[in-house]
This record gives sequence, structure tokens and C-alpha cells, in this order.
Amino acid sequence: MSVLVVGISHKSAPVALLERLALDGDGVHKLITDAAAGEHVTETTVIATCNRLEIYADVDRFHGSIEELSRLLCERAGESTEGMLPHLYVHYDDGAVSHLFHVAAGLDSMVVGEGQILGQTREALRTGQELGTVGPALNVLFQQALRIGKRSHAETDIDHAAPSLVTAGLERAAAAIGPVSGRKAVVVGAGAMASLATSTLAGLGAADIAVVNRTSGNADRLATEYDARAVRLSALTDELVGADVVVSCTGAAGVVIAREDLAEVVERRAGRPLAVVDLALPHDVDPAVAELPGVSLIGLARLAEELRDTDAGREVDGVRSIVAQEVAAFLSARRQASVTPTVVALRSMATEVVDAEIARLDLRLPDLDEATRAELLHAVRRVADKLLHQPTVRVKELANETGAVSYGAALAELFALDPDAVDAVTRPELP
Repeated sequence: MSVLVVGISHKSAPVALLERLALDGDGVHKLITDAAAGEHVTETTVIATCNRLEIYADVDRFHGSIEELSRLLCERAGESTEGMLPHLYVHYDDGAVSHLFHVAAGLDSMVVGEGQILGQTREALRTGQELGTVGPALNVLFQQALRIGKRSHAETDIDHAAPSLVTAGLERAAAAIGPVSGRKAVVVGAGAMASLATSTLAGLGAADIAVVNRTSGNADRLATEYDARAVRLSALTDELVGADVVVSCTGAAGVVIAREDLAEVVERRAGRPLAVVDLALPHDVDPAVAELPGVSLIGLARLAEELRDTDAGREVDGVRSIVAQEVAAFLSARRQASVTPTVVALRSMATEVVDAEIARLDLRLPDLDEATRAELLHAVRRVADKLLHQPTVRVKELANETGAVSYGAALAELFALDPDAVDAVTRPELP
């Protein structure tokens, strides 16, 4: 069996599409149940957040499983397959393991290092266990992902990475237009990064903060918390005319602030400088706005590069290093475990051969004394063990090497092992 992930997130789809895929508890349960009913799915669960919906499954067939799971997401979005597929991503086997570990560690989040995803990963495991759709494969995988997430937060200060990014962006803005205190600010978006930006702007003493979002729910909550104003996206242009600093972090798949639109705003601003901080991935702001007079564009890529050698950047790199080590260790252990049934079956066959030969010896030499018989048995077993030692050690070592060769299968073929005997090593006992 192999692990397959079919998902959609803030990195692959616009907010409008993600909103159509938002699921409550009952919706998550139904999606898991529907996925578990797939012909090629043996285990499954779902990670569902406001900017991510991912189906994890242990499958026995790659292409058929992708079709089944993709169709479920298309149906829930109310989209055609052609319209939905460009926004879906697929990770398989080793890639699926790596993806989940990155997700649990907070490296794939809109706000890098945020800890909420760890609880959401734990909830995905718990829900799958309660529904009976998580078995040994996903249980081990998710337990390891949770351990990695905890280790990342315990051994590094990854939690401080996102606030450092916002602070660095606003420091660059202040260098361009002067102190933020007493100025008018616009925050585009209402997610976790927008919340950090609004909080930081309020702490710096911004006199007027407008939280601009396509829908009003989250914007109203954020505005109320920081004594700001909630504004619909349709009014963004008017807000930009009077703003001194703009922070955009919507997570949308396309450009939110286009050059043409901002060019019209610049004409109405009478030469006043404007600092635009784009913290979105992919970017919210057309890079060409940097060419407009009086506009200073501060992009995420440049900020991330500047922070790379700071404490915050080193913490992110530290988590990446932890995840890389854990992925390698997990895959190595899994590959070695994959040949264990073959090795056990091979040694069982050798034991049977030795026992059969000793039984023949008993028939041919019925008067053999016990001491001699025991010595003969010990000698034959030693010979069998020595003959099998190197092949079984090497097959475990070779299992760690990447490539299309299945050394476990080759060993089984060379020694003509009974497939049922190999399967029986890992087959659970029936109650």
C-alpha cells in the first residue's frame, strides 16, 4: 500500500474557491466516509482548515485513487473537473510523507510557523480513528507528523517567524514614508497574517486602520478587536487614495492590486508617498507598481531574503532541517520494514528445511544419541544462519536506496517463497 494526498490550499486556489470548499464537522465526516468508500482506498482521513482541504489515503492503486478522490473535491466545490484540476495538487508515497511533515511543522501555512495547524492535524487523526477509517499506515504517519510538529516548536522559535516578517515589512515602510504612528493604514485580507499586521500597526500607533476583505465576517471580527474599520473589497481604491501604508496578505491566487488600478490612485494622491507591503504568497500586488511615482513596494521575497540571516530566518531553516532529517529517517525505517516480511518468511523457510532434514536423519539413524543429535542440529542451524545472514542484511541496506527495484520481491523470487507466507507475516489476527 502507498499513501496518497489529494488537496487544495491557499497556495493553489483563490479564496473564493476555498470558501466553497469550507466544511463543518458533519461535512468533514461525510467527506472521510465517501473517500473510505473508494474502490482502491484502504485507510483515509481529512485535514480541513479555512485555507486547506486535503484527503490523505492509503491506497492500492495510484491512478484510480486520484480519480476517486479528485472527484469528491470537485463535487463539493461545485466545479467541473476541468475547472478544478488546475487548483488541485497530488503527493504520492514518499512525497506524501514529506508534505504532511511540512504541514504539521507549520512550513506550508500561510503564516509560517503558526501552531494552529498542529491541532488541526491532531483532529484529522482523531476523527479518522473515531470513524474507523484510519488504520496502521495512517496512524503511524500522523503520529510521527504530530511528533515532528511538537519538536519543531520545542527546539526552535519558529513561532516568531511570522511576526518578524510583519515587523520587518513595516520597518521598511517607515524608512520610505516616515514613522507609522499617526498615519492611515490599510490591511488587505482578514486571515492570520492580516491579524498580525493589524495588531502590529495598532501597536505602532497607526491613527486609522482599515481592514479590507472580500467578505465581511472575518474583517468585522478583526476590526472590532483592534478598533479598526471593516471595509468591503469593492471600496479598496477609495481607501488607497487616503492611505500612507498598505499591507496586503489575502492568500488569493491572483493579483489583488493591479498596476493600472494603483496608477489611478497615484494620480489622485497629489504626490503623497505610499508604502505597499506585500506579504502574500503568491503575491497580491503587481510587481510593476514599483515603477509608479511615490510608491515603495516591499515584497515578501526580499523580506524573506533579508530575514534569512536573522534569528527568525534561522529558526525557519532550523525547522526545515528537522523536517528533512525526520523525513529521511521515516522513509528509511519504512523501506526496511517493507522487506521484513520477506526476511521473516525466508528464515521460516530455512527453519522448516532444517527441521525436515533432522527428521529424515532421525529416521535413517534411529539409534543416534541425544548429545550427537543436538550437536548436529546446532551445526545445521548455524550453517543456515550464516548462509542467510549476508542476504538479509544486504536486502535491508538496499531497501534504503531509491530506485524501481524491489529487493524484497527479488529475494522472494530467488528463494521461491510462498506469497501467502510473506503476507501472513503482516496480516492481522482475526478476532
